[in-house]
Amino acid sequence: MSDRIEKRIELKAPIARVWRALTDYREFGEWFRVRLEGPFVPGHVAVGQITWPGYEHVTWKATVQTMEPERLFSFTWHPYSVDPSIDYSTETPTLVEFRLEETAAGTLLTLTESGFDKIPADRRFEAFQRNDGGWTQQMKNIEDHVAKAS
Repeated sequence: MSDRIEKRIELKAPIARVWRALTDYREFGEWFRVRLEGPFVPGHVAVGQITWPGYEHVTWKATVQTMEPERLFSFTWHPYSVDPSIDYSTETPTLVEFRLEETAAGTLLTLTESGFDKIPADRRFEAFQRNDGGWTQQMKNIEDHVAKAS
C-alpha cells in the first residue's frame, strides 16, 4: 500500500469549465454526489450530505485549503469516515488536491490524495482501498459532468 492515491484524466473541456465543476459547490455536488450547504471558501469547512446510494447517512466535511484559479483546488478531510459511532476528528486528515493543466484536447486533471500513513492502522487499508476505488468513479463522474452542455 502507498501513502497516496493519484488519478489522471484528460477531459475534453476547457480549463475554465473544469475549474467551475470543481469549485462551484453546486456543480461539485452534482458530480460528487453531495448536497453542500454553501460555497467553498479557503480556510473554512464545507459541509453537506452525501447523496450516493447507501451513504446518505454520511455527513461530508472538508476544510478548503487552496483555491488558485484554474490551477489548484485542495481540501483536507477524513477519508472513508462513514461510521457515525466513530469520532474521526481525532485523526490526521488526508490532503486532496485537484491540479489542472491545459492540453491541446482540453484539460488534464490530476487528483492526488495523500497522508494515508497517518490514518490509524486498524482502518488505513480499508480507507485507502475505498478511496482508491471511489476516486476512479469520481473521475468518470466529472468527465461525464463536464461533457454535458454548460
